[in-house]
Amino acid sequence: MILENIGDNTLANISLKYLKEIDLKDNFFNSLREDYKEFDNWFLRKATEDKRAFTFYENHNLIAFLSLKIEEEIDDNIKPNMKLKKRLKVSTFKIIPHRTKLGERFVKRIFDIAIKCQIDEIYVTIFSKHEGLLNLLKTFGFYEYGTKDTKNGVELVLIKDFLNIKNNIILDYPIVNTKNKGIYCLSIYPKFHTRLFSDSILKNESVDIVKDFSHTNSIHKIYLSGINDVANLRREDILLIYRTNDGKGVARFRSVITSVCVIEEILNISNFKDIDSFLNYCEPHSIFTKEELISFYTKKRYPFVIKMTYNIALTKRVTNGTLIDL
Repeated sequence: MILENIGDNTLANISLKYLKEIDLKDNFFNSLREDYKEFDNWFLRKATEDKRAFTFYENHNLIAFLSLKIEEEIDDNIKPNMKLKKRLKVSTFKIIPHRTKLGERFVKRIFDIAIKCQIDEIYVTIFSKHEGLLNLLKTFGFYEYGTKDTKNGVELVLIKDFLNIKNNIILDYPIVNTKNKGIYCLSIYPKFHTRLFSDSILKNESVDIVKDFSHTNSIHKIYLSGINDVANLRREDILLIYRTNDGKGVARFRSVITSVCVIEEILNISNFKDIDSFLNYCEPHSIFTKEELISFYTKKRYPFVIKMTYNIALTKRVTNGTLIDL
């Protein structure tokens, strides 16, 4: 079974496009042709079947392509043999690296689809030469299961098993463990919210506000705060991201919880030995510019540094009014 009804056509600039709308002659696909001799035939066949893939374009240039498939059969070419079960297969996954952590955003998209479709296991076959993609997948809990013999050569088989909990925030991502964990709300102004939590975009917001930046794409997020109670937060505590009122109506309906995050680390600006170590830590995952971060470091106005993983974008947001009523 091929995935079809898997969400809106656009999710903060990641578009779900029909293959027949994509130019197969694009140079983007050259490396895929080199790896898989049958790639063009596969693409054309799926295009005639009205199949779709997730894409990302920058200045009209294709930067990323992701094709997913739900399988309920066994591939005899995989060794050792896998047990029969419903799995999500990452059929084709390519991203042109350009230092914006777009790969992490697509990995989150894979996980989101797996959870929405109630899939316990994801797998991907990949040649060992693709070290960057291999390392990215392994970072978030994929492990080497075995190999697959094909006419193009031997591929590695990687699996992500949601039921195999390792009690590690990153390896278990996006699973959220609530047992014996503190749960808190973290308020964020609308002007920062969606630029940092791209998949939590509201329906009345334009996708144009979401840009291809590291802080937008990264699964890891950095937030600076001056609230003293932040010092009481601990690793693995849970943060509910609360988008504050945008001034276009009463807070009861306009302020909403949009996302669920898990704390990786709480630091104080004084923990950094110098400005360079502070920037190296914060800049890739923070909404603030380099100049703003330098100012914060100098003035120590927002001394608490929260590092968290962006686990869940709620499809149904919890309003301020609901919170009060409960």
